[in-house]
Amino acid sequence: MSSTVEPAGYAELLATLKAEVRAAQVRAHRVVNTELLGLYWTIGDRILEQQRAEGWGTRVVERLADDLRAEFPDMRGFGRSNVFYMRAAAEAWPRAEVVQQPVGQLPWGHVTVLLDRFDDQAERDWYAAAAIEHGWSRNVLLNQIKNRLHEREAAAPSNFAAQLPAGESELAQELTRDPYVFDFLDLTDRAAERDLEQALMDRLTDTLLELGRGFAFVGRQVHFDVDGDDFYVDLLLFHVTQLRYVVLELKIGRFKPEYTGQLGFYVALVDDELRDRQRHSPTVGILLCAGRNERVVRYALSGTTAPMAIADYTYDTLPAAEQTALPAAAELTAVLETALDETTPRTPKDRPR
Repeated sequence: MSSTVEPAGYAELLATLKAEVRAAQVRAHRVVNTELLGLYWTIGDRILEQQRAEGWGTRVVERLADDLRAEFPDMRGFGRSNVFYMRAAAEAWPRAEVVQQPVGQLPWGHVTVLLDRFDDQAERDWYAAAAIEHGWSRNVLLNQIKNRLHEREAAAPSNFAAQLPAGESELAQELTRDPYVFDFLDLTDRAAERDLEQALMDRLTDTLLELGRGFAFVGRQVHFDVDGDDFYVDLLLFHVTQLRYVVLELKIGRFKPEYTGQLGFYVALVDDELRDRQRHSPTVGILLCAGRNERVVRYALSGTTAPMAIADYTYDTLPAAEQTALPAAAELTAVLETALDETTPRTPKDRPR
């Protein structure tokens, strides 16, 4: 072009075409991935058929892998271990499931993780569906498997069924986990206090992600004036999918019945002061404690009308040497609140106690 002046409508057209190209790239990637999974499943299925019909052993499968690699030297994926994964995939999922079910949308590396980590097909399928829904990378998938997310999700004891309508109670229960696992600090030696605090702040994103998908922080030490009396909600969240406020309380040590009274007060306060009743679902609370007596929790929940759940937080999956290097629960609470305070935009109503 002889002039640098853009013709009318050029920028809009360019933006549209860029979006089209990116969408086509995504579709092409999905097609390639689906075709690759289909090919791998077919190879694995043929191997299974021959093994059943002819009694092939491991050495024949290894030879087949070598011959395929020799015939297609430019194609990756015909290593011996990968060919055995193909056989395992064909044995684990029927052809229709590989093409149409969540596993068929996963990269091959995710599929091999599921084959390695599970003998139970229902658990494989649960993590395949979760990985697709949440867009987990392979490392995130490994971490969620290690921390047994399928056993923890929606597992916290609550009074949601008694205090919320059926549909609302089921959705609210999905927001919970039990226990919440903070085992990602990667501490290998006893560290100084300042180093422990820095590690917590450095991995703050992981801490927030452990709460679950869809949570956003509204603020820390959110101030409410109740007829001249000041109250401060420690941590206030909003769930962007369910459109509800969630009051989160992190307590030191084991659960005590009086904690439900304080949390219930904050839940009622937030529900009355902040909730838009035309658009928002009822406010709920989640109380995190370092241990609990199940019977005491049951009695406490039955004695409050505020919808809430009570869950543990733990480091028990860490080796003993790493657990001794971690801060006490009080230090964790203080550091998390300090970090959140530093990363959360302040409003005129927010101020320290």
